[in-house]
Amino acid sequence: MKKLTANLIVDSVEDGLRFWVDQLGFTKTVEVPHEDKLGFVILHRDSLELMLQSRASLKGDVPAVADGPFRSALYVEVADLAPIRKALEGWPAVVVADRTTFYGAREMIVKDPAGNVVTFGAHPRQT
Repeated sequence: MKKLTANLIVDSVEDGLRFWVDQLGFTKTVEVPHEDKLGFVILHRDSLELMLQSRASLKGDVPAVADGPFRSALYVEVADLAPIRKALEGWPAVVVADRTTFYGAREMIVKDPAGNVVTFGAHPRQT
């Protein structure tokens, strides 16, 4: 195995781009239309890759799984939470603004427009 990339199934790729591209600075590197909207995109930021696919596009591609109740939880390790906090100022779906876990990680937890939970965690340096 070489790589694992999350493909989030969403009602609207365009809504997802507001969060991932406009707020968090990902770059759209691949775009596939479906009917009169975006059906699929691949996003990159640094070494991270993420795919968003609309439910309508999935239904056209693999109908047997398109009606499933999709939800995902992503954990994104970051060096520092400050740039994430700045990028997400005013984001309406903050679940946990700030917490410290029992193992010392500082975390911020939000939901994207499709309801997927995204945790950003900054871990203390190991000495």
